[in-house]
Amino acid sequence: MLSVPLTDLPFDFRARALHWGSQFIYCAYFEPNDLAYPSGTFDRILAVAATATNTPGTLTALREWLGSAPAAAPVCGFVTYDVKNEVEALSSDNFTELDWPQLHFFRPQVWLHWRTDTLEIYGEEIEGVLAAILAASAPPSTPAQVPPLRSRMPKSEYLRAVAAIREDILNGEVYELNLCQEFYAEQVRLHPAAIFLELNETSPTPFAGFYRWHDHYLLCASPERFLAHHPPTLVSQPIKGTIRRGTTPTEDEQQRFTLLHDEKERAENLMIVDLVRNDLARVAKTGTVRVPELFGLYPFRHVWQMISTVQAELQPGVDLIDVLRATFPMGSMTGAPKIRAMQLIEHYEYSRRGLYSGSIGYVWPTGEFEFNVVIRSLQYRADTNYLSFQVGSAITYDSVPEREYEECLLKAQAMLEVLGVASL
Repeated sequence: MLSVPLTDLPFDFRARALHWGSQFIYCAYFEPNDLAYPSGTFDRILAVAATATNTPGTLTALREWLGSAPAAAPVCGFVTYDVKNEVEALSSDNFTELDWPQLHFFRPQVWLHWRTDTLEIYGEEIEGVLAAILAASAPPSTPAQVPPLRSRMPKSEYLRAVAAIREDILNGEVYELNLCQEFYAEQVRLHPAAIFLELNETSPTPFAGFYRWHDHYLLCASPERFLAHHPPTLVSQPIKGTIRRGTTPTEDEQQRFTLLHDEKERAENLMIVDLVRNDLARVAKTGTVRVPELFGLYPFRHVWQMISTVQAELQPGVDLIDVLRATFPMGSMTGAPKIRAMQLIEHYEYSRRGLYSGSIGYVWPTGEFEFNVVIRSLQYRADTNYLSFQVGSAITYDSVPEREYEECLLKAQAMLEVLGVASL
């Protein structure tokens, strides 16, 4: 291990490190943006591997793989929304151009861990690693070349879907359903690391991340924690409730007050909190599931978010795979009840979600782990020049279709800014 005082590093060292790391076929970068957040944030970690290995493709294989060799580094990876098909008797048959593997984890050959005052470098040839990063430049600030974005689900059809879901709710099929839509462009030219840094600057969040898997890239500005395990506590923090920030302090406070007292948003949040409580109870010690914060309001660059915190203590012998089977996909991205909601999502949506609504994260050798919810994210394929992002909102019987569509556009705001797109 090599430890370097942060004061000895250039101001743009993180940008140089990401540019260096993004050249590897496996690259995972987790960015907390030094934001205060209940129960903590991502650690700032950059992990890379240069060679493809036989990595797990299912949860069953992942358990065997994690136990196959002693870990000396954090294992990094992602789980796509389509892992639901392994957890439940479901399928994913909608269109996709992204084609991520169902899940992917890797053991880094080199990894960097930013501490409060120092940078720690682990792995192979660490002296050469530091020299290579210092010799690198920051990613080029060449603007992305993005043709007009198109919607996989035209607005008129989105509005009809919301109306149909309201009928499903009236008929007792679900209480709430998260409906998402894809916007995409073809023949896009961009530098993934540079666009991620711009997105991170435009919309700093506590669970941001960059992930490369071969020619596939995820540029993620997520404000939402899916799961954190700091023994003996397991924490989930679902987000349900969104309103734009005000342009003045007075208007901003009025927006916060409006969200806090919005009965529809509170109902959405409470339904998902109940779902998460039930999910965690499947792997928790009896009587340990609790909700230390309900309807917490947190400001981000563009929006206020309503966030609740659910905690539990894990049963002895429960591992990551047990937890994922009990809780995945996250209730904030499905609806309730979860299985019927996922069946209806497959019916109403036009695009396969893939890594959107999935999770990226890391597992420490101690068994601690941290995973986010992949939202507010760009997905890009450098081999086909296909760019995509998805946005959604929770539909309840009180939903107004036009307002739900406007919420989707609000959540897309930061991504549109970095792409240089004025509107959809």
